[in-house]
Amino acid sequence: MFKSLRIPIALAFTLLSGAIAPTFAKDTNTKIPADLAARVHAYDEAQVKGDKAALEDLVADDYVLINSGGQRQSKADLIRDYTKPGFKLEPFVIEEPVELVWSNGAVMGGVASIHGVDDGQAFDVRLRFSDIWAKRNGKWRVIYTHVNRVKG
Repeated sequence: MFKSLRIPIALAFTLLSGAIAPTFAKDTNTKIPADLAARVHAYDEAQVKGDKAALEDLVADDYVLINSGGQRQSKADLIRDYTKPGFKLEPFVIEEPVELVWSNGAVMGGVASIHGVDDGQAFDVRLRFSDIWAKRNGKWRVIYTHVNRVKG
């Protein structure tokens, strides 16, 4: 997966703490609706744990990921990558957070140094990402992610 840096990053945007949840490098002043914050936190946990059932619920069926290699991926691709044997994502910190929220949508993003193991090979990459969330039928789901490698 990381040979082409296809890592799907849709990470923590809440100030909730937890052993596996990513955290912010600094607090922001943006008010995130509690239901969105809870879903984002759950999504982050699902990625770190490789929780297929949670990812199925949190990711929209029409989800699109543009990975750091410029390839387009789907919900099935994202879930396959996070749940495959030999993949482990470590907790991380979100820097330069971007949090834009409107009535039924949100952009959540930032920069993260990502560490883990994929097929027995350690990876360490710095990425800038943007996740688009939509509230559909009363439930927040991530619908789009764009990831770029950060130089330096």
